[in-house]
Amino acid sequence: MLHEYRDVITHMKENNAANAHFLKIFDRHNDLDDQITKAENGDVPMTDMELEVLKKEKLHLKDEAYAMIIDYKKTHAL
Repeated sequence: MLHEYRDVITHMKENNAANAHFLKIFDRHNDLDDQITKAENGDVPMTDMELEVLKKEKLHLKDEAYAMIIDYKKTHAL
């Protein structure tokens, strides 16, 4: 997720600035990514509607994490 901000995310984690909410979002996003990949590969049966719901949730989490990363980046002049 947000590979172009990998350095900022690493900085957040190393400096304990990645609060529990960010870490929860980050972990949930990665979990959804795994579920979506498995469904798209046919490893896990899932309807198109179920897959769409997961993709929308993943996108929402990505937007939320992005906002937190940008705020952290501005605050810490990274």
